[in-house]
Amino acid sequence: MHDDFGLVQAQVERFVRERIRPALYRHCAPLTVAAWPVPGEPVPFATALDQEYLPFTVGQRWGPPWSTLWLHVTGTVPTGWDAQGTRPEVVVDLGFTKALPGFQAEATVYAPDGSVLKAIEPLNPYIPVGPAGSGIDLYLEAAANPNTSGDFSFEPTALGDPTTAGEAPLYRLNRLEVGLLDETVWELLQDIRTLTGLVDELSPALPRRAEILAALERALQQLDPADVRGSAAAGRAALAVALAQPAYASAHRIVAVGHAHIDSAWLWPVRETVRKVARTFSNVLALMDDDPDFVFTASSAQQYDWLRQGYPELFARVREQVAAGRFIPVGGMWVEADTNMPGGEALVRQFLAGTRFFREQFGVQSEIVWLPDSFGYSGALPQIARAAGMRWLLTQKLSWNDTDRMPHHTFWWEGIDGTRIFTHFPPVDSYGCELSAAELATAQAQFAEKGAANTSLAPFGWGDGGGGPTREMLAAAHRAHDLEGSPRVELGTAESFFRDAQAEYPAPPVWTGELYLQRHRGCYTSQARTKRGNRRSEHLLREAELWAATANIRLGEPYPYDQLRAAWETVLLQQFHDILPGSSIAWVHQEAERNYAKVAASLEKLIGHSIGRLAGSGRLSVSFNSGPYPRLGIPGLGAARSGRAPQSVVVEENGQFIMQNGRVRAVVDRRGLLVSVRELASNREVVPVGAAGNLLQLFRDTPTEWDAWDLEDFSRHHAIELTDADRVGITDDAHAVAVARSFGGSTVLQELSMDEESGAIQILTRVDWQESQKLLKLAFPLDVHAERAASEIQFGHVFRPTHRNTSWDAARFETVAHRWVHVGEPGFGVAVANDASYGHDIARSRFGAGTATTVRVSLLRAPLYPDPRADRGEHQFTVSLLAGAGIGDAIAEGYRLNLPLRTVLGGHGVAALLTIDNRAVVVESVKLAEDRSGDLVVRLYEALGSRARARVTVDFAYQTLQQTDLLERQLPEASALTEAADPAAIGVTLRPFQLVTLRFVRG
Repeated sequence: MHDDFGLVQAQVERFVRERIRPALYRHCAPLTVAAWPVPGEPVPFATALDQEYLPFTVGQRWGPPWSTLWLHVTGTVPTGWDAQGTRPEVVVDLGFTKALPGFQAEATVYAPDGSVLKAIEPLNPYIPVGPAGSGIDLYLEAAANPNTSGDFSFEPTALGDPTTAGEAPLYRLNRLEVGLLDETVWELLQDIRTLTGLVDELSPALPRRAEILAALERALQQLDPADVRGSAAAGRAALAVALAQPAYASAHRIVAVGHAHIDSAWLWPVRETVRKVARTFSNVLALMDDDPDFVFTASSAQQYDWLRQGYPELFARVREQVAAGRFIPVGGMWVEADTNMPGGEALVRQFLAGTRFFREQFGVQSEIVWLPDSFGYSGALPQIARAAGMRWLLTQKLSWNDTDRMPHHTFWWEGIDGTRIFTHFPPVDSYGCELSAAELATAQAQFAEKGAANTSLAPFGWGDGGGGPTREMLAAAHRAHDLEGSPRVELGTAESFFRDAQAEYPAPPVWTGELYLQRHRGCYTSQARTKRGNRRSEHLLREAELWAATANIRLGEPYPYDQLRAAWETVLLQQFHDILPGSSIAWVHQEAERNYAKVAASLEKLIGHSIGRLAGSGRLSVSFNSGPYPRLGIPGLGAARSGRAPQSVVVEENGQFIMQNGRVRAVVDRRGLLVSVRELASNREVVPVGAAGNLLQLFRDTPTEWDAWDLEDFSRHHAIELTDADRVGITDDAHAVAVARSFGGSTVLQELSMDEESGAIQILTRVDWQESQKLLKLAFPLDVHAERAASEIQFGHVFRPTHRNTSWDAARFETVAHRWVHVGEPGFGVAVANDASYGHDIARSRFGAGTATTVRVSLLRAPLYPDPRADRGEHQFTVSLLAGAGIGDAIAEGYRLNLPLRTVLGGHGVAALLTIDNRAVVVESVKLAEDRSGDLVVRLYEALGSRARARVTVDFAYQTLQQTDLLERQLPEASALTEAADPAAIGVTLRPFQLVTLRFVRG
């Protein structure tokens, strides 16, 4: 026996390449092929069936980018193809390249009756057919999806936009024939793959390694190069002993869960994801027919709903396997959403919509949050998930950290309110592994809980672009079930894994706060129009539901359930973790912007109807306040005759522009910069000596890779301060300072004014952005000694350090916030709020002899991949600076900027449905119940991070009050409800950041 593994490996690899793979098919025979190119967007099978198909030959080119070619394949399985141990199947090569499945051409295979049989993909190229003598009649819907990934070279590509992708065919049909698969040769190939992979992971000092090498050499000796098929059984026999050796007693246990992480959009449009879901799920169903041990897990109710609408026959088969316990819906969310940027109510609706769909369509409810690929996880998520009935959470993306490694793989994750959820982070470091020996060895080596636990989960199956598990992966799982030198592999479900893992490890360590991904920090800023669309849609939905519910209760107006559900489902889809983060091709974001415009038009119509009916007829000016706090004499959640504070007047003194009200005096210099902001009550100057606020800074933005995703820390060393102004002056109405700047190919127009209601300095910035690989930030140096900053997240806020003491601190150099951030000292603070931005960096800085805290809002980026024109064009942002602010003031300012008053002509005001006497308790949502009972649902949260008691006064009739979970089901204990001093009111007591849902039963 050779002890040089490299030599044996080379011999085996060559034998496999030159002898075994060519011997997989004993015979091949041609088929007749005809084709019909679809002239536009994809069409249903019934439409394709009626078209004229023309002859098409193997070797012929096809497929301009994003086009579809239907192939009609006919023929007969040759007689005599009935030898034992063989299987006839059609073999297809659409012109596959080295790109992975899901990132190039793929096809859906139909029977003549329109049923979907399976998919054709680069590593899944076969179609089972009948026995010898049977006819072949198949339709292939071939999608010419371009490789927009460029194999992840991150080079700009025109292929992501159909208007620039071109018309040249991308592919050549390389193979389409019927072959007779030799099952013994195929099994031999799987044996060799398992053992060669395993021996590569074993130490040269181990006897097991030598044993496998000897077995591989014996197999080569038994195999006849001139007759592989005839000697394949002997070759397998030579490997049998090595494959039969059981695993060590202490071997790591891996639960292998069939999976396909299908991105709802990314390097392909949503329309293509619909077809990817059908292809993947049909592949899964075909594998289930062949392997009774195989079970499959898939998340995203949206994807099942696409299948229900577009492929009802396939959906019915999925439903059967769900009932059989083999096809497992998980996640309970509408899509695998980003969890950093969606608002609190939007994350609630992700769970509400997803669980509702699974319950209505399958009669099941998942208890697992399944988010392997989202780009970090909000500290609010544990509470939201548990309140939606979830018990466990799976994530994988933190394996992408660029600085620090997560210290745990199984742990309790504790959110900002103290809620915990049992969490697993698979040490296989993949959400779509092949169950290769290398991957299994990685899982065993990296598992951080050694000595306390010994079980991990491995999701296997081609993902991102779909495809799912393959028969080769299942073969690998079976061979590694109990194999010496390998972890033990068991095919199972995610639920069985979590039950076993929690029983095995009942007291794991606790990780508190957000799960920050040390990568993809640019996703808080990329594709600003998509982000503005999301922010605006969330607030429009709040308004539409509030006023429609109020009109229903006050006037008996019908509640627009269907329109609101449709709007929510659009918004929830676009919160998918490659749409809202701005990391998709141009086509995806163009479509998202169109969808947001449709949502806005629909919701504006609903809002207009509701508030028009509520205000009644008349010529009075009536303003509606959908925010939680009173404003200008208008109650929160209600309406009153308009009361508008006078606007500040700007005056020019000594070449500077002065804005002042009863709270703040601000000075803007000839550069258009804030050189002084003095809070009058404390006589405290906010701007450090020698510094200036409203400072636009332009940074080099050239990530090492993952352009639209990543920001690099080194970029902060390359700032250009945009201090030159083309014009600075007072606006015609004298209420603002107008500033015009130009740089590169871009222009900026700003208006700085003072809001009399809040005392905030408000900065409206309009940008015509024509830069490339640049990052634009708006900076505010603040004379505040803050060791930490508060940033709004869903239903609360998190504190993050402003220093870089540790590697974890330093890696958190760009962070996410919703409507506001706050920095402060004891007794004094400053809030910076926004209406459309998410990315921020907040750090200690030095000015002259002192230190300060600089808050910067990230406005725009200009990455070149995957959309080479990302963010170019016109944008608008509003940012405000509120001096002398506590966190409560920051919260109010965030709502003020994002929920402007609406004024209509009418006859009277409208009393709020409810009022709350403690500003720490915030109303986030007022709506009618999902079950269409007419019950009113109100969502509250404690916003300051302290314990709070409040009295809720209700101004409508109801029968009973329930405290519910987020799915609007009554909780066994109404823990937040307490007695109120006023018998006509409701008492609530909330712990810090607690989320509470109240249901007022009306009928």
